[in-house]
Amino acid sequence: MHLQFHGAADGVTGSLHRVHVDGVDVLLDCGLFQGHRAEANRLNREVPDWAVKAHCLVLSHAHLDHSGNIPTLVKRGFRGNIYCTPPTRDLCSVMLRDAAMIQEQDARYLNRRGARERNGDAVAALYTVHDAQRAVSQMISLPLHRPLPIAPGVTLTFHDSAHVLGSALVQLDLAERGKQRRLLFTGDLGREELPLLSDPEIPEGVEVLLTESTYGDRLHPDYHETDAQLGRIVRETIGRGGRVYIPTFALERAQEVLFALERLHDEQALPRVPIYIDSPLAIAITEIYKLHPEGLSEEVRARILGRDDPFSPPGLKYVSDVESSKALQKSDEPCIVIAGSGMCEGGRILHHFRQGLGNADNSVVIVGFMAQHTLGRRLLERRTRVKVFGVERDVAAQVHTINGLSAHGDQQDLVRFARDVAARGRLQHLALVHGEEEPRRILAERLDEAGLPPPVQAERGARLEL
Repeated sequence: MHLQFHGAADGVTGSLHRVHVDGVDVLLDCGLFQGHRAEANRLNREVPDWAVKAHCLVLSHAHLDHSGNIPTLVKRGFRGNIYCTPPTRDLCSVMLRDAAMIQEQDARYLNRRGARERNGDAVAALYTVHDAQRAVSQMISLPLHRPLPIAPGVTLTFHDSAHVLGSALVQLDLAERGKQRRLLFTGDLGREELPLLSDPEIPEGVEVLLTESTYGDRLHPDYHETDAQLGRIVRETIGRGGRVYIPTFALERAQEVLFALERLHDEQALPRVPIYIDSPLAIAITEIYKLHPEGLSEEVRARILGRDDPFSPPGLKYVSDVESSKALQKSDEPCIVIAGSGMCEGGRILHHFRQGLGNADNSVVIVGFMAQHTLGRRLLERRTRVKVFGVERDVAAQVHTINGLSAHGDQQDLVRFARDVAARGRLQHLALVHGEEEPRRILAERLDEAGLPPPVQAERGARLEL
């Protein structure tokens, strides 16, 4: 038996790994690569044949860099079961459909402009809404802590990873010709003591740990400091008559931001201004959060069950239709605008940037990880000119970074988790994925210093014999 690294082996996005047991392949995730558009398009279309022929797929959570290329896999002919938690299936039902609609819209737009693929053919969407719906139809919901045989010699159990609603640690108990191994894949590991979700669980008996390393080189501030920073940015921006633009992922980050604004309003630390959620997807996902209080922290669960909405700060306004979004973009009213996409590579936030990046009274608040070659990363790097819809634009707006809202564990969380897993098991192999080179290298040093098995820094195509 062996583990083969593929997507997110030498980067953060495009999660796809292969567990091979006695001639059977089980996939871990199948996500979209995000970054330089031409390269991402090529990588997302190059689904390996072994992935298409795999027996089944286990999905850790619904973020598109983990789930977003499943429709491509299905389009190519994958017919296996896709196992995930109940909230993850509900989230994927709206997120994959939305991703497909964007793919189709982009293809139509490029074809109207006369764009062509390198072979001269019209630009084709990566996948369609039909492909996304077929992918969701192959998903089987499995609650936490319910062991289920999913392939010959493979039993799956989900544990809470506390990253986003429905996110899971994937435990696979493997058996091959008398040899047994327990593998744990973190997907994305959450943080301890965040107000929205519970803490990550620690499974027992783990021998192989495959862990993310996104923030392996840094520590997050306490969320109380984060609230104070966000409140200060909003007050200063509104005070000079500007707008606060917060690009967010529709899943988790939008809800974290809303909950933070709710806390600040309770503390009377924010001016009373309109807060616009200009994202139909974020609106739909927030409703799914309310449908699954069992996946949230005890405090938030109690508020939802008591019909006290924790995602509705005063002044909140939903923007669903395109015309209302256009009117909001043209308005000069001081306000807070929360819109996708999280890495600023698409979605309605780009339309707001086209109108507002050149205004020094405005602020852009970066609240999540920005992959290399994305617009979000260029803003994070304080570039003075960036391309929006292919047009160079000046960046006069103030750009702020708030790391404390991240749902990824930081270096301390990752080391603590690996150490706790080792203490409750027989850890023999430790592999790092989902991280850029420098964070992975630094995290490997910290793990080594903690006396854990020598960490393997995964490389695309490499195998780890189990």
